[in-house]
Amino acid sequence: MMSRLAPSILLLLLASCAPSLLPGTEIRDTRDTRAITEVLGQYRQAMEKRDSKAVLALVAPDYFDTAGTSGLEDDVDRAELEKRLPADLEKVESVRLELTLRKLDVQGDRAEAEVFYEGWYRVKTPGGAVPRRDTDLQRMKLRKLNDAWKFVSGL
Repeated sequence: MMSRLAPSILLLLLASCAPSLLPGTEIRDTRDTRAITEVLGQYRQAMEKRDSKAVLALVAPDYFDTAGTSGLEDDVDRAELEKRLPADLEKVESVRLELTLRKLDVQGDRAEAEVFYEGWYRVKTPGGAVPRRDTDLQRMKLRKLNDAWKFVSGL
């Protein structure tokens, strides 16, 4: 009887030693990875509500994004984001956003999240609302400030 139970007990012990993962990912479930996942969820909700104040509450004071280009014309810092975001969200209606966390690297108070996003929305035009769909792989960088994770680039 004991010899038949031994393999089951061994498997149970091995499974209990395996690291806990965030649901639906291969990312270790830690306090920081969970907190970053929550920030991504808050960002998604704020965008769907078109709430620029809620989005900006998730952004670090030193936010700076080059949009991945070498030119300066598309660079955005926190002050520029504060100007652009409300106007951009005003042009949009009926937003739905899905974020899928693919990778997450946390190094102390810095983190980089690789996120696949799909967005469905309608843009207001003089001729009426025009439906749009965007998909992309986004690298979002975050920094922990006063025990809260904030975006420093990648929005």
